Amino acid sequence: MLELSSRLLDFIARSKGEFAAFTDAEAAQPLLSGGWSRKQVLGHLIDSASNNHQRFVRALLQDELRWPAYDQAGCVRAQHYQDASWSNLVDLWVSFNLLLVHVLAHVPDAKRKTPCIIGDSPAMTLEELAEDYLVHMEHHLDQIRSRT
Repeated sequence: MLELSSRLLDFIARSKGEFAAFTDAEAAQPLLSGGWSRKQVLGHLIDSASNNHQRFVRALLQDELRWPAYDQAGCVRAQHYQDASWSNLVDLWVSFNLLLVHVLAHVPDAKRKTPCIIGDSPAMTLEELAEDYLVHMEHHLDQIRSRT
């Protein structure tokens, strides 16, 4: 889990500086016609951090985690990320993920294999859940970085 924690820290360090290059107006523009803006994608990643924080912590406290899926589009819409300050969103995303770096760095070896069942998805271990979180994040970070 230390390797995952280290990778997450690297994502944060690289992205924080890159995101500072976008103005609030640039961050508000849709990435694709009819699609989410950088603000909305980052808001989605904040939601993902929030959901995964609870998943990780509860998996550490239980023998097995059963957790509902969440309505990604609904959460982005309900929280009005499009209307939020880009710099505030970046700061919140960084802070939340620094907490996850800390949590993941302290996962005991005995808990890495805790079964986690999210919504209708097949069971995965806590370690696989954390890996999936990073893969999901990297996909969306690439979208945010895109200048096209």
